[in-house]
Amino acid sequence: MNALIPIANGSEELEAITLVNVLRRAGINVTLASTGPERSVRCARSTVIEADCLLGKLAINHPFDLIAVPGGMPGAANLATSLGLLHRLQQQDRAGKWVAAICAAPAVVLGAAGVTAGRVMTGYPGFGPLLAQSGAFINNTDDVVVDGNLITSRGPATALPFALTLVELLCGKPIRDDVAAAMLYQDGSVSS
Repeated sequence: MNALIPIANGSEELEAITLVNVLRRAGINVTLASTGPERSVRCARSTVIEADCLLGKLAINHPFDLIAVPGGMPGAANLATSLGLLHRLQQQDRAGKWVAAICAAPAVVLGAAGVTAGRVMTGYPGFGPLLAQSGAFINNTDDVVVDGNLITSRGPATALPFALTLVELLCGKPIRDDVAAAMLYQDGSVSS
């Protein structure tokens, strides 16, 4: 299994790193790619992340089973200016392969890619109007929403269940459960 996680200056580091970490724990080959001119990316909270490569250096036909887009601002807006990323998202969706986004990215990035119309999605609450403008049906109840090949989530606090959902969809529930157990993650509330 291969996954692409694009990042740009201003991406939400908690979401990006959670995706990379959890997917790699499941044995998924993750490519963290900067959409900017340099591999070094300064994230929303000033954490600097060194990407594996530049998105522009990847072959346009390089296959990915999943493209997962972190949110954060202005990161999502910066990702939405990457024509290469938008093209990849469109191709991925047309092929029925997994497309995922969290926080601002469902509205800002997937909306710019034109893959939201008629889909049930969630995202960061403040981006609901933009998501609705792009033709999506908004689910404000669930932290992670799956509609066909499209998976969306709400924000930094939902990054771990979001990433585990991606593992389950790509690798199956037993691997998802193994990864969750190894991280001491328990679904539901904490008992006192």
